[in-house]
Amino acid sequence: MTARRPQDWTAEEKLEVVIEAASLPDEELGAFLRRKGLHEAHLKEWRQTVLSGLQKSPARSKKSTFEARRIRELERELDRKEKALAEAAALLVLKKKARAIWGDGGDGTAKKNGSES
Repeated sequence: MTARRPQDWTAEEKLEVVIEAASLPDEELGAFLRRKGLHEAHLKEWRQTVLSGLQKSPARSKKSTFEARRIRELERELDRKEKALAEAAALLVLKKKARAIWGDGGDGTAKKNGSES
């Protein structure tokens, strides 16, 4: 990494530093921070940010559980409506076929047969 201000680091870079620093023994931590151009305060702040992000996970899972349940409900409703639409379409096709076979049965049939004068 180039010599940049710690405020300019991306979240991914900060996370990498926190993880790498966690694996170092205390004797090597100071040299590591100097190489990176950081102070121990930066590391502590970034570590706290990572930990607070992990603590918010249960709230996210509740939200995602709610969203998943809502998605299932909407999918069931959509499936029910698709079935109803298919049934209505089938009934319309049958009605057209019945009219074609038996005729209209109303005023139109009399006109077709020519019985009306």
